[in-house]
Amino acid sequence: MTESATLNADQAELAKFSALAHKWWDKSSEFKPLHEINPLRLGFIQNHVELTASKALDVGCGGGILAEALAQSGAQVTGIDLAEKSLKVAQLHLFESGLSVNYRCVTVEALAEEAPESYDVVTCMEMLEHVPSPASIVAACARLTKPGGWLFFSTLNRNPKSYALAVLGAEYILGMLPRGTHDYAKFIKPSELARMTRTAGLETVELTGLTYNPISKVYALGSDADVNYLVACRKPA
Repeated sequence: MTESATLNADQAELAKFSALAHKWWDKSSEFKPLHEINPLRLGFIQNHVELTASKALDVGCGGGILAEALAQSGAQVTGIDLAEKSLKVAQLHLFESGLSVNYRCVTVEALAEEAPESYDVVTCMEMLEHVPSPASIVAACARLTKPGGWLFFSTLNRNPKSYALAVLGAEYILGMLPRGTHDYAKFIKPSELARMTRTAGLETVELTGLTYNPISKVYALGSDADVNYLVACRKPA
């Protein structure tokens, strides 16, 4: 593998997710929020693109929660990640689900060099706030997408409200996530992500917020993008 100094990855982040790898498919574990928002993420994607027979790439796939949902929807899916333990869990879960996903331990930048313009759909969810250079990830995702193809990103906004809810609330008060899951300094404002996608030659089609109601314990998509948000982009044909 390429020397870590050249990887667009935080070794501490990889170690953190590797330590939790065995819990990816435990819906009562630290990954419970990902399981609960996955139908919303999938629905957001399906509102823009027909997944049946499409060639899809899930960047930062972890244990395969979204990758399997894409495959279940009829896509031919490749999932990539640098946390090898998470990939092993993802591969093992295929025996239980009976689905077909091609998992690879490779950087998105390296894959973009290897297979440019190969995918109809590229997703990168809850990953950009965990890497040293999110702009490099966005650019590589754009290179991997076919002309006319779709890209979907999700991340965390950076403002006092997001710090209060996503860090203090989710990690320290409600205990929904392990403490230290997020580094507030790496959160990305929508304007910053828009600049990255624009620089990569992408057209932003939709931005929507993802909210959580701690009383009803329900996640929902809507206009409030103050904390979590999703973006749908298209690569010009």
